[in-house]
Amino acid sequence: MNMLEYVKMILEKVSFDKKLFEKELKKGIKELLPIEIKELKNWCYEKFGNIYNTILNKVFRRKSLALVRVRS
Repeated sequence: MNMLEYVKMILEKVSFDKKLFEKELKKGIKELLPIEIKELKNWCYEKFGNIYNTILNKVFRRKSLALVRVRS
């Protein structure tokens, strides 16, 4: 199992709890490559967008801003 699949599995297991989901999402993103983060983002919105849209927007917006700052 690769890291991306592991992060997805963890997110599915903690999806019952909003705070835990956000915490594990942030933690998981730190372990992934940019291409994997993009795939995770698409998967998350598809799977959890209806219940955790606000969290996903917040977490992935922060990650996008961090990537822009690094490239500048």
